Amino acid sequence: MAELNRPDRRRCTRCGREDEWNESNHNWTIAGDEGRPFCLHEWNINGTHNPIVKPEG
Repeated sequence: MAELNRPDRRRCTRCGREDEWNESNHNWTIAGDEGRPFCLHEWNINGTHNPIVKPEG
């Protein structure tokens, strides 16, 4: 059975803010001091990330 390959970081192309996935609260959190919290974020998702992982074998 295939599994989901979730991204663990993302970066806004407008303001540079980086978020990381927080597994304990199942939500994105701001990873650094850069960027604006209230920017209309444009995340660098360009279609190269494959969300499906095929099991080996």
